[in-house]
Amino acid sequence: MAVPKKKTSKSKRDKRKATWKHKAAVEAQKALSLGKSILTGRAKSFVYPSTEEEEEES
Repeated sequence: MAVPKKKTSKSKRDKRKATWKHKAAVEAQKALSLGKSILTGRAKSFVYPSTEEEEEES
């Protein structure tokens, strides 16, 4: 016979939610940092086509 599961405590629920939000915040910070480095021209590990090359091909 099926038995209902035990209720999850508020602390466990809140901890999972905080972990999920922290991971999202870290990824957002990485994306912002990469964007800033690309704009300043300091990005060394990110390869992207420049606008000069695209204009020459046209």
